[in-house]
Amino acid sequence: MPSTRTAFTLIELLVVIAIIALLIGILLPALGGARLSARVISCGGRLQQIAVGTTQYLIDHNDALPQVLVDAGGPEPTPIGSLFAGKKGQLPFLGINEYGAERRPLNSYVGVEDAIPDASNRVQEVPAFESPLDRGADNTGVPLPPFDSTESMYDLVGASYTLNDHAPDTDPSRDVLPTLVPPTGGKMPVVADTTKTVMIATHTIYNYDDGGDRVMRWFRGTSLRGEVSGNVLFVDGHVGLRLDVPDDQSPTTNDYTFLPSPKWTGFN
Repeated sequence: MPSTRTAFTLIELLVVIAIIALLIGILLPALGGARLSARVISCGGRLQQIAVGTTQYLIDHNDALPQVLVDAGGPEPTPIGSLFAGKKGQLPFLGINEYGAERRPLNSYVGVEDAIPDASNRVQEVPAFESPLDRGADNTGVPLPPFDSTESMYDLVGASYTLNDHAPDTDPSRDVLPTLVPPTGGKMPVVADTTKTVMIATHTIYNYDDGGDRVMRWFRGTSLRGEVSGNVLFVDGHVGLRLDVPDDQSPTTNDYTFLPSPKWTGFN
């Protein structure tokens, strides 16, 4: 009787291993892309929740976006966009590490109740304002280690999202053109196209603000393309996902605009 073979040959094993390696190489990028897409959609869902709260806030506050005025060294208190919502941040100035869940004005409109007093040393998390895409920034624009870079904008300033309070520019010393929040606080100006004007967005929308690359490539996933995109909540309440962020500090793109009106030059 002929003998029966009970084992693979070395060549057969190598072929199987090569096939498995090939399948892994094909499937991993697809799985990474699926995870990234899930995070993008989850972030968009949080922006939609924020939209509901912001709409009610605008009704209750005569069309003024949520804002906190602090002493920034000027002749009058200044609204600090980072304080509109979220938790206590880490930056030790402009009230960012002082104003937390209790006093950031939009929090109560997205279900934050019985907030821990800001006077305590505890930091109350506010998950509604933490994006699953948040990977921080290699360059925060703050020339003060260890705050010059961060792995989480949510931890650094208290929220993964930011108000459209100024248009991107090339001047690192100031915000040249205020947009939806007046320099001394107050109501939002009349918006010409509510379907295209940014109200709140991921911090990546300001990736090239002040003339540099902050390296906030939250949407990169497993790719090395260095894609810079933003999720955007528009004034009319709808959300745009993965909108391209140009590197030329343009206030208006094909997808969105920071400006309340096309010829906007600031508040009078």
